[in-house]
Amino acid sequence: MSRALPLRAATALTAGLALATTLTACGGSSPTAADGSGSQGGGAKTVTVYSADGLKSDKGDGWYDRVFADFTKKTGIEVKYVEGGSGEMVQRAVREKTNTQADVLITLPPFIQQADGKGLLQAYAPQGSDKVNGADKAADSTWTSVVNNYFGFVYNKKELPSAPRTWEELLDAKYKGKLQYSTPGVAGDGTAVLVKAVHDFGGKDQAMDFLGKLQANNVGPSSSTSKLAPKTDKGELLVANGDVQMNFAQSKSMPNLGIWFPAKDGGKPTTFALPYAAGLVAKAPHADNGRKLLDYLLSEDAQKLVSEVGGGFPARTDVKPTDANAIELTKLMGGVEVFEPDWADIDKNLTAYVDAWKSATGS
Repeated sequence: MSRALPLRAATALTAGLALATTLTACGGSSPTAADGSGSQGGGAKTVTVYSADGLKSDKGDGWYDRVFADFTKKTGIEVKYVEGGSGEMVQRAVREKTNTQADVLITLPPFIQQADGKGLLQAYAPQGSDKVNGADKAADSTWTSVVNNYFGFVYNKKELPSAPRTWEELLDAKYKGKLQYSTPGVAGDGTAVLVKAVHDFGGKDQAMDFLGKLQANNVGPSSSTSKLAPKTDKGELLVANGDVQMNFAQSKSMPNLGIWFPAKDGGKPTTFALPYAAGLVAKAPHADNGRKLLDYLLSEDAQKLVSEVGGGFPARTDVKPTDANAIELTKLMGGVEVFEPDWADIDKNLTAYVDAWKSATGS
């Protein structure tokens, strides 16, 4: 028998929940670093960030671009930025564990849990983290979400008169060589494809059976999800995976890019939260600067820009934007059922799920 990923009860997303929830999270203090793990080397005015892609723009108008510049202006601390797939960034941090280079790690679930489990993070509760929902941060303060987000797919609005509705539609021959999703186990959004498929199809075996069939239309692996949207906008692809924040921001300069949420045939469109979660790296060379950056990312000033500039959802529940992007995002998420994965279970069994996917697809 197949075993479905444990999921908490699915809930319909309302307009209010799309931008902020009304749950009150437990407060937290900002502990000092453990002996030897948070020393500030040489008073250097830099902080190095390893991050999953999606929040920085090639045009320099993304959320990271804005808040990093504001942070440097306020503090004099220069942000050194390294970008890659979620799994790629964790793997790099693991390789550097004996010679730590990063101060802050920002990645998607389940990779932030994976980083924590590998001892890559140290406890720090940033200022403002008491306003973040308990489900969106670690109980021991090793990480907290800084931008909320949801998993989704994109399609080419010029080539397709309307978005596909179901997973099963993607098996049609018209998508052969015109469909691509990023690699599970490497990219956060690629891993999210597995999470959603297992949920929607009701178990691992059923999901892998479908993804095995879908492989006939799949272009092939991609370590980065952000590269797929431009291909979709140009018509090189008709459908690709992504996430709401990144794709919404990209759509401002990609007129043919549309966002949609697959449903199982006969079911409702579904998604789940896929936040950008940040943690202070263990033995960070500039840990004090890392703490200051984490504080700033959760500041009201930075959080108010999440929708307006970044096209995402604030992590702080007390920040409720009313800008045009926030209104559009609420409409986009209307009628989509949101489920909450058991990230601890997924983290524990991730290798098994990725291996099953490789076997099913011949990847």
